[in-house]
Amino acid sequence: MSPTSETAQGGRRLVIVESPAKAKTIKGYLGPGYTVEASVGHIRDLPNGAAEVPEKYTGEVRRLGVDVEHDFQPIYVVNADKKAQVKKLKDLLRDSDELFLATDEDREGEAIAWHLLEVLKPKVPVHRMVFHEITKDAIREAVENPRDLNKRMVDAQETRRILDRLYGYEVSPVLWKKVMPRLSAGRVQSVATRLVVERERERIAFRSAEYWDLTGIFATGRPGDSSDPSSLVARLNTVDGKRVAQGRDFDSLGQLKSDTLHLDEANARALAAALENTQFSVRAVESKPYRRSPYAPFRTTTLQQEASRKLGFGAKATMQVAQKLYENGYITYMRTDSTTLSDTAVAAARAQVTQLYGADYLPAQPRTYAGKVKNAQEAHEAIRPSGDRFRTPAETGLTGDQFKLYELIWKRTVASQMKDAVGNSVTVKIGGRASDGRNAEFTASGKTITFHGFLKAYVEGADDPNAELDDRERRLPQVTEGDALSAEEITVDGHATKPPARYTEASLVKELEEREIGRPSTYASIIGTILDRGYVFKKGTALVPSFLSFAVVNLLEKHFGRLVDYDFTARMEDDLDRIARGEAQAVPWLKRFYFGEGEGEGHGGAADAGNGDGDHLGGLKELVTDLGAIDAREVSTFPVGNDIVLRVGRYGPYIERGERDAEEHQRADVPDDLAPDELSVEYAEELLAKPSGDFELGKDPETGHQIVAKDGRYGPYVTEVLPEGTPKTGKNAVKPRTASLFKSMSLDTVTLEDALRLMSLPRVVGTDAEGVEITAQNGRYGPYLKKGTDSRSLENEEQLFTITLDEALAIYAQPKQRGRAAAKPPLKELGEDPVSGKPVVVKDGRFGPYVTDSETNATLRSGDSVETITPERGFELLAEKRAKAPAKKTARKAAAKKAPAKKTAAKKTTAAKKTAAKKTTTAAKTTAAKTTAAKKTTAKKTTAKKATASSAADD
Repeated sequence: MSPTSETAQGGRRLVIVESPAKAKTIKGYLGPGYTVEASVGHIRDLPNGAAEVPEKYTGEVRRLGVDVEHDFQPIYVVNADKKAQVKKLKDLLRDSDELFLATDEDREGEAIAWHLLEVLKPKVPVHRMVFHEITKDAIREAVENPRDLNKRMVDAQETRRILDRLYGYEVSPVLWKKVMPRLSAGRVQSVATRLVVERERERIAFRSAEYWDLTGIFATGRPGDSSDPSSLVARLNTVDGKRVAQGRDFDSLGQLKSDTLHLDEANARALAAALENTQFSVRAVESKPYRRSPYAPFRTTTLQQEASRKLGFGAKATMQVAQKLYENGYITYMRTDSTTLSDTAVAAARAQVTQLYGADYLPAQPRTYAGKVKNAQEAHEAIRPSGDRFRTPAETGLTGDQFKLYELIWKRTVASQMKDAVGNSVTVKIGGRASDGRNAEFTASGKTITFHGFLKAYVEGADDPNAELDDRERRLPQVTEGDALSAEEITVDGHATKPPARYTEASLVKELEEREIGRPSTYASIIGTILDRGYVFKKGTALVPSFLSFAVVNLLEKHFGRLVDYDFTARMEDDLDRIARGEAQAVPWLKRFYFGEGEGEGHGGAADAGNGDGDHLGGLKELVTDLGAIDAREVSTFPVGNDIVLRVGRYGPYIERGERDAEEHQRADVPDDLAPDELSVEYAEELLAKPSGDFELGKDPETGHQIVAKDGRYGPYVTEVLPEGTPKTGKNAVKPRTASLFKSMSLDTVTLEDALRLMSLPRVVGTDAEGVEITAQNGRYGPYLKKGTDSRSLENEEQLFTITLDEALAIYAQPKQRGRAAAKPPLKELGEDPVSGKPVVVKDGRFGPYVTDSETNATLRSGDSVETITPERGFELLAEKRAKAPAKKTARKAAAKKAPAKKTAAKKTTAAKKTAAKKTTTAAKTTAAKTTAAKKTTAKKTTAKKATASSAADD
């Protein structure tokens, strides 16, 4: 049925999609006769806590939200924040003749459609409407060619959801008991965290090796030009036929692992001196044809990787921007494993190749790309510009991050249908005999591109910033074997091997995909989860594991080894895909995973889920029940050296030496943002050597109480020591005077006089003409004056002691500044933002330092600092902030915007009655709004008090 014929037939059709933005775009294509409404994501899910579970369920069902004793039946509840939307959908459905479920065509979208069916219970014909791009033609075709709901896809999603719930809700409480409260475990998030931790372990164990080599600049004696340079740079390759060792020839412990010549500095310098007057000649010229084929069109993971390399976007920001492009009709669906393009897309890409680059760049036959992802799911195309004619970036009217990401996708798609790049790669070997008789041979390699082909349109980035990109040429002089060359300069170069690079978001996504762990569509949320949980933080673009993640991974490896084993996780993915294809049954599989083979009757039990060598589906339930073997102190303790250990405590990491109650015991806190590989024995000794504990400053001459300085959780402070027997609780309790040190003070230099002055605050400055007292106080956000409820900021802390009454009255005589205080000078300048074109600076704000381009503000993360932040990192933080959706409206605002009450039958009321009714309605609405807000606040508090299991079941 076409989207334009329904009005004539008198039918009213309800189309349900996931997001309001998508609904708005599709509504524009369907026109009258269609109502398009959003479900706003999932309307129903497993409960987030026992309070959401219906009263009829008890015991384990209430805790898990899954009835493990009755075929793992899930307990679904309508989300509290979706009840109003569900009611709206039911009301719309009541007035409709047909229902079209137009959620995304993937497992998640299919599950949303199924939940809508289960909750709405439609009595009208239902159609499953699917499309891969939001264009007029695609929507028209989707309406005319609906299909049935794919129950197999729904079952696959449901099995994953139940598995993740069991994993998270059973393993997370173990972390709460043995490591720290409010932690979470997840089927893929825990494995991703382990990858980051293992890389850091490699860096900690790494031992650098020093090696030397020679670099020579050799001249042909000809003037030279751009096509035939006069000289070339070559590196020493062999000495007496033996290859000179390079970085790749050393292992992680700094030991030589191949039969090569290891030059130290003395040998390298001696060889360079012996080669000073050597006559060199070309010993060989090897030329090979160079050919490079286009890169496949984007799929989810390759888009995330390239957006990270080229645009500095995090995986989450990339998906948020791509979602907006998709919903507004600019690109096809962005969650896909496929590299296939439709015939329409191929024709559009080939047309633009001819139009923009000419027929010489168009291959005779369209290019096709084979999928590289095992068990690639869902029948989507690659990510490409939408429509049967691609809009160039300039034609879209897009700006900012959306423009940049669209341009990236457009270039990649067009380039995928272009000819190969061709050229020549050349290797030149240059030899000479040193004065000490040694035979030295240098090599130089070059590349020339004779036809750029697809490289005219697009060049892929690299994770290694030093890697040479595909379009880089290195031209060598045109030489032949036997040509004499003179050495203009021979330099001696020292090198040191480097530890393996930390993962970035791009390289972690690549690693997860190569190991076949998880699903590409979930990688952005997985990385977001481990960052939000504090398991990982960022330093620049590098992902650095926290000490907390070391403790978590240590526990999981020792006691749940199978659950964080890479092969085990990949095999689970295979099993889930087999269930999705109908080759395996969900319930028997879940029974084996949860209860063990034979439902926990001895064979294939918990050991297999732990560190056993049996079947990869062991008994999770038995494993999490017996926790006696887990030593909480042991899993959170790591040796540093010199009898120093690092421990992960409930309030953060710290180091100590000796037993706690021993006289020689030493303890020091470790900075939260310290990278684990930076905690050396030397640095640990420095931390322990710093003054700690109480600094006795002397006695208060007025009270006789001892005054001490301490280093507390929130910074250094001074306090008094009350006499023994002073009541600390009850109505007669006495609190010691306490004051934070000024920013200009330190524990090493603070004096008794300073402490007494600090503890004298707040200081009474005087009273105004009406007798109201004015005090000077030091608060959370700095020094200020207070007169009744009127507060005014002071410029510096010293004013707390020096400001006079006249000066205070002068401040109060000025109009109170509303909003923000006068802007502080920037702490650092980062340059011009590539999106807004405005200068980016680092400023000190109320909640700490932040980057801003005057339009967008982004707070620095725990791994960032003013001193180390780079311009690229600043631009990335701003990009992520721009990509975030606007904050949700508060309950009060939402209530205030409710539709007005329906008109009553009493239309003949007088103006006075109308006014009265209006006032009554307004009052009722205000009361309702307050009640709604109060209820939501109470609900939030209740939710916050629940065990954090609600956030534990992450994919």
